[in-house]
Amino acid sequence: MANLKEIRSRITSVGSTMQITSAMKMVSAAKLKRAQDAVTQLRPYANKLRDILSNISSTLDASAGGELTVQREVKKLLLVVVTSNRGLAGAFNSNIIKKANAIISESKDRGIDISVLSIGKKGHDLLRKQATVYKNSSSIWDNLSFDEIALISEEITEKFASGEFDQVRIVYNQFKNAATQIVMDEQYLPVQIQTENVESTSSSVDYIFEPSKEKIVTDLIPQTLKTQLYKALLDSNAAEHGARMTAMHKATDNADALRKELVLQYNKERQAAITNEILEIVGGAEALDA
Repeated sequence: MANLKEIRSRITSVGSTMQITSAMKMVSAAKLKRAQDAVTQLRPYANKLRDILSNISSTLDASAGGELTVQREVKKLLLVVVTSNRGLAGAFNSNIIKKANAIISESKDRGIDISVLSIGKKGHDLLRKQATVYKNSSSIWDNLSFDEIALISEEITEKFASGEFDQVRIVYNQFKNAATQIVMDEQYLPVQIQTENVESTSSSVDYIFEPSKEKIVTDLIPQTLKTQLYKALLDSNAAEHGARMTAMHKATDNADALRKELVLQYNKERQAAITNEILEIVGGAEALDA
């Protein structure tokens, strides 16, 4: 009977786990809807802002954007790593950590001094052993807003303009759908001014710019940088909830399958115990008759 008690205890434990994973799946599904709406609404604006910057700057020199577009020899690199504060999201965080470690190793081999700005406790806890953590901004997830992210963007921009860093890169998960996240490695600074030819429909129109093109580009770049960082974090937020929902869905299915196996095993063990008791009773009765 001790064995039956152990199996019954395991069935109860697995059932409790399944309730937790199912609840986490439902919470993540609700948060995913809001996060997905936020990132899908921002993408057209961010893409249009980038297109405007490309169209205006296509007829200008690469240096027209000021110090934020100056390409320097990379001796000091700032790597912005976007992870989550919580786990139980499948390979969401591990994929980012793996990509960041590869960049850190490559940079060290090239003699580049690399620093990490971590957004997310999971990335901070693991990467602080591999590289110098310039700043931990994990608290941004407590209040994800454009104003808070704009402050981080302004700080990064100031550090780049002052020469403290020669290049800034962002590593994050781009949201594709609930089951798929794409690891992105984007250059944040210096801004790469697009100099390729624009579409014939736009180039055939002669616009009068007020103020000048150079002034417009200079004003657009900081706004584009803030929007780019905000979009990266919204993408990561939606990808996190999608990954957690998928992981909890699989965990719930696995727990349900395990519980069914345990119930079947429990029934077999109980049936065997009952059969043994019946055999003992019948054997005892035959011994008395003899």
